[in-house]
Amino acid sequence: MTRTLPTTAALQAFESAAYHGSVTAAARELSLTQGAISRQIQALEQHLGAELFRRERQRIQLTPVGERYLQHVRNAFDRLEAAALELRALRRGGGVLQLAILPTYGTRWLIPRFPGFVAAHPDVQVHFTTRLVPFDFGGEDLDAAIHHGDAHWPGARLDKLMDEDVVLVCSPAYRDRLALREPADLRRATLLQMATRPHAFDEWLKQKGATGVDGRRGPRFEHHQMVLQAAIAGLGVAVVPTFVCDGELAGGAVVEATADSKLATGKGYYLARPEGRAELPALTAFRRWLLAAHGQPAPADG
Repeated sequence: MTRTLPTTAALQAFESAAYHGSVTAAARELSLTQGAISRQIQALEQHLGAELFRRERQRIQLTPVGERYLQHVRNAFDRLEAAALELRALRRGGGVLQLAILPTYGTRWLIPRFPGFVAAHPDVQVHFTTRLVPFDFGGEDLDAAIHHGDAHWPGARLDKLMDEDVVLVCSPAYRDRLALREPADLRRATLLQMATRPHAFDEWLKQKGATGVDGRRGPRFEHHQMVLQAAIAGLGVAVVPTFVCDGELAGGAVVEATADSKLATGKGYYLARPEGRAELPALTAFRRWLLAAHGQPAPADG
């Protein structure tokens, strides 16, 4: 397949000139003459059929088209650099892993334990990105993701990490002030909602057999860490996974808002991997470590 691409030299000249806002500075950085940089940029503009810079005396300024193209060029260079780093790491038995994580799972469970993985696999580099909603592996440059919910994700293979238990928490002062004892007492409470789990209180109330409480009311927050901090601050009552608040419960920053408030949601946390894609050595290493860290059996191949 024939590609009509600009030369790397022209793209480097363009990126450097855009960064410095100066042909002279770009020439200095790339050890070329000003004339060579100007010719490379002109050739690139002719190739694209668009003006990338406005010339203003001794300075140059990106046009709107140039600003947009610069984003693509930098992304392309970043990907090429990442590919080179990954290849070098693969030759040493390591690699690069692009991993999507849930924010609270990442900060509360994974990151505190991650030094163990780094010590065991120093040649594997993991790049973390956060996701709050499901996505399609086919449309994103990701090797794996942490999934919450049921054991189903179209186009992905799943390894179970742990079941999810939740608990109803609030600050000690808030519980005492509202005299919270039973689920029905939540009529008097502010319910701290998480935007991506709008049914959390309704499901808790249903399993506890409570009636007459509107489980949908209350302020909404983006993720569990924010909800927990709101509960600690005395703003209301929150339903959070036990792994999120175990430390705060043990330390007394929060208490169970009602008696016997813990319950199993029937959902879980999973490592999701795209189907039909060869598994990278970095992913194989991370998968084995992660399952072991969760106390799960060693994974079967595939």
